[in-house]
This record gives sequence, structure tokens and C-alpha cells, in this order.
Amino acid sequence: MRVRTVNNNLVRAITLVIVVAISSLTQAENFRVLHVFAGADGASPYAALIQDARGVLYGTTISGGAYGEGTVFAVDTSGNERVLHSFNNRTGEDGYSPFATLVKDGRGNLYGTTMFGGAHLGGTVFVVKIMGVEKLGEEKVLYSFAGGTDGANPQSSLIRDAAGSLYGTTLYGGAQTYGTVFVVDTKGEEKVLHSFDSAPFDGSTPIGGLVQAAAENFYGTTYTGGASGQGTVFVIDKTGKEQVLHSFSGTDQDGALPSAGLVEDEAGNLYGTTVDGGPHNDGTVFVITKSGEEKVLYSFTGVNGDGVAPTSGLLRDAAGNLYGTTLTGGAFGDGAVFVVKSTGQEMVLHSFSGDTDGANPQAGLIEDDAGHFYGTTSGGGFYGLGTVFELTP
Repeated sequence: MRVRTVNNNLVRAITLVIVVAISSLTQAENFRVLHVFAGADGASPYAALIQDARGVLYGTTISGGAYGEGTVFAVDTSGNERVLHSFNNRTGEDGYSPFATLVKDGRGNLYGTTMFGGAHLGGTVFVVKIMGVEKLGEEKVLYSFAGGTDGANPQSSLIRDAAGSLYGTTLYGGAQTYGTVFVVDTKGEEKVLHSFDSAPFDGSTPIGGLVQAAAENFYGTTYTGGASGQGTVFVIDKTGKEQVLHSFSGTDQDGALPSAGLVEDEAGNLYGTTVDGGPHNDGTVFVITKSGEEKVLYSFTGVNGDGVAPTSGLLRDAAGNLYGTTLTGGAFGDGAVFVVKSTGQEMVLHSFSGDTDGANPQAGLIEDDAGHFYGTTSGGGFYGLGTVFELTP
């Protein structure tokens, strides 16, 4: 009996090693680091990527570059990276620390926001040219936030309409200092569409960007405010008329503190994430109709390798599956890539180890025509300054 017990324990140990090895091999085969940031080429990418028709990926880093104040970069699918612009607020005009995803127009221009800097130190809206040899990487500040009623510290990505106007949010500023929804036209003139009030039930501090739906209405989230102070989902039209569709409660049945924007399906339903809330206080994936009916699709548990605290927006495929990242959690505690299926079942596709593959992804994913997913991690990698990765689920 003693020998049999020892043998059984040995079998269990060997089985565990095999399972772990297979799991690690599966992760390795599906996952590839395209670029590791070293500092001079950028550091700490907090934003999602965009991709052009050639497959080139574009993004931002909040620090690093020639002046340590952030970059706009390009990287191809072979991992070749190039800094297009290094932010330099020492000139007194340029912004610094871009936290947001870029948006591209048909002429090869990249538009984005910086959270700080500019002529008044309240952040900027900028454009970087990516076409042509002579003007490649040439940057221009379109608008500098003054930090007053016009808004301050934009952390979100922009939406560009057919006329070339850019819509976005600021974290602070506005008439009540709780943030704004703004538009900047092609002449660089800015207009505040809405100043968040926080009282009695309005949202405050919008971190995420906007999504434009039918009837040219914009939908977004605020990180705080609302009836319970736990954030909101709101709708606003181009005239500035705003309405709160849902106030998060932070209870076991609801999420709290949404820090990302929304994604829309064919039926007009909107999907998003909350950093906190749910029965385990580890964040949620939710869906909300345009009439304000909200439902939690999945609550993160933080146990058995599950993710914790999704700060990113979602990617939705044709089958209705929702893909995203969590800031922490996963098998090693350094974040994860997950999918929530249309049935509500969740699966972790990759757990970041904090080593060569990166750590703490702040942003969501994009998908190319071949089914490859691309994303960034804000930390980890060989230098601890973040990575660009590819995942094939």
C-alpha cells in the first residue's frame, strides 16, 4: 500500500507537470511579442492600436522617446518599429503623455490627444502626418486646452466625422470641473457640447472615448458620478443634449467604475466593461440597450487564473464573442486576454507573466482580416517598459 501511494503521488505530480507544460506550450504557440519597448523608442503604451491597409500598426506611448514625454510609433507585423514623433513640451506648445488610441483619415494623418502639455498645460488635440518622405512624422497641435470651461486633460480617443471634425472627452475641466464632451473642427476651433455636472445624477470624469451610433448620437461612459457615484453610460447628440442611460451601482448584480468606451452590435446594443463591481468586486462585462436596460454578462472572479479589473474596451466578432484584456489577474497576476462568448461563458486566452511577454495591459485589442489579434501591455517585457503583441486565438 505504501508503494502504491508513492506511485500514485508520483503519477499526480507527473500529470501536473504535463498539464502545465501543455498549457504553456499552447500559450507560446498562439502568442508572439512583436516589439519590446526600451525607452528611447517609447515606453508604457496605454492605448490600443490601429492598423492600415498594409498591416502596419500605429500607437502611442505615454513616456519614453527622445525627450521622455511619449511617442507616436509604427510597427509592422515583423516587429520592425519606428518612432514617428517624440513629444517635447519644452517648446512650450507640444503636448505630452498621449494615453489614447489614434484615429486615421484617408490622407494618411493620425489624430490623437495628449493628457498634458500644450500652450496652457491642459493637454492637446494633435495630428501627425504619416504619408510622404519629407513630412513623415510631422506633428501639429490643433488645439491646446486651457484647463477651464473648455476642458482639461483628455485621456480618451477621438471620433472623426465625415466633415473632419473631431469629437472626444476630457477628464476634467468644463463649467463644473467634472469633465466635458467636446468637438474640434478642421480650423482648430473647439466647442464644449456638454459639461458634466455630477449632480444630481449626471456622470463625471469620462476616461473612455465615444462611439457614434445611428441618428448621429454619441454614446460613452463616465468613470464616476451618476446616482450612486459609481459611473454612468450616457448618450449625447451633436447639439449637446445629454441623457444618462444607466447609473452603475457597484452591487453584486452590477458593475462599477467604467474606464473604457463602448462597442455596438447590429441590433444597436452596447457592450462595455467596468473595472470594479460585481459579486467579487473584480469587474464586469455588461450590455446595455439604447433604452437603458443593462445586464451583466460576466463578473470576473480573480480565482483559478481568471482576470481582474478590465480597464479596456471590447472587441466583438461576427459570432457575438467579446474579447478584451484585464489589468491584473490571470495565472500570474499580471493581466490576461479573455473572451466572453455569446452564451456568457468566459475563457482566458493568455495570461501575462510580467516577463518577456509583457504585463498589465491597459488597452483593448484589434483584429486583422486573418484573425490575428494585436494589443499592447503597459509594462513587462525585457526592459519592463511594455510590449506590442500578437495573439491568434
